[in-house]
Amino acid sequence: MTNDLDALLTALYVKIDDEITDTRWLGRPPRLTDSELVCLAVAQAMLGFTSESRWLRFVHSRLGKMFPFVPKQPGWNKRLRAALPLVKRAVRLLATDTDFWFDNQGSSTPPRSSAPSRPTVKRSDLAGWAGYGYCASHSRFFWGLRLYLVCTPTGMPILWPLANPKLDEREVLTAMLDREPDTVTDRPGLLVITDKGFASKEFETDLAMCGAELLRPSFKREKRRKGESLLKSVRQLIESVNDTLKGRLDLEQHGGRTFEGVTVRVAQRVLASAAAIWHNHKTGQPITRSLIAYDH
Repeated sequence: MTNDLDALLTALYVKIDDEITDTRWLGRPPRLTDSELVCLAVAQAMLGFTSESRWLRFVHSRLGKMFPFVPKQPGWNKRLRAALPLVKRAVRLLATDTDFWFDNQGSSTPPRSSAPSRPTVKRSDLAGWAGYGYCASHSRFFWGLRLYLVCTPTGMPILWPLANPKLDEREVLTAMLDREPDTVTDRPGLLVITDKGFASKEFETDLAMCGAELLRPSFKREKRRKGESLLKSVRQLIESVNDTLKGRLDLEQHGGRTFEGVTVRVAQRVLASAAAIWHNHKTGQPITRSLIAYDH
C-alpha cells in the first residue's frame, strides 16, 4: 500500500462508509455524503487550511476528481458543525481498529487560546464556557479553553473534552472516566500517566478503586515515586502529541466562534491525528505519529 494523502483518504472513506454512515434520509440525500465530509475534514486539517474559503477553492481546483460536489462556504460550515457526533464516532472507530486500543494511556493537557482582548471576550459567543487560564509551560495567561487529551503511548486519542481552564484538572479527568468507565474497566492494571497538576491522594484513591494506577512526577518534599524513571520519555511523547496538534494541525487557529464551531474544529484536528496514526499503523510505517506523508 502507498502512504500518501490520497491513499489515506481512500482508506478512510471505505472505513467510514462501511462501518459508520448508516443514516437514512427522508427525501433526497445530500450530494456530499457523510463519508466524503469526514474525509474532506481530515484533508483540510492535514493540509493546514485555516480559511474555509481558501480550502473550498483548493478542493474545487485540486480534489475535484475525488470529490465531485462540495457545497459553498455556508453549506460547508453548516454540514461540518452538524457532523460533530459523526467525527467523534470516527475517532473512536479508528482507535479501536489498531493494536494500540488496549495499551496503557497517558494524559496531557495542552492549552489553546482564543481571543486575548477584553472587548472581544465580552462579545464572544464562547463567554460563559471559555475563561482565563494560565499556561505554565509558556509562562503566560490565556483566554479560551483547555483540551484534555487521554491517549495511548503511541499518541492515539482515546478521550478528549474541552473545558473551562479554571476547572480543576482532576475533576475533569474524573468526569471523563466516569462518562466512559469501560476505558478503565476493560484494561486491568491501567497506568494513567500525568503531570504534577493531578497530584491528590483522593484522586489516586478514586483511580485505584476503578482499577487504575496513577504515575506522576514527585514533588521535592515527596519520596521518589515508583516508576518515575519512565516519565522522561513519556513527557517527550506528550510534548510531541501537543506539538502535532498545535504546530502541525493548527489547533489554536481553528477560527471557531461558537460552541459548535470550536468543538467540531478541535474534533476535526483530533480526527486528523487519529487517521494518520491509524493509516501509518496499517501500512507498517516505523513512526506512527508522522504526518509528513499527508501534509502536501
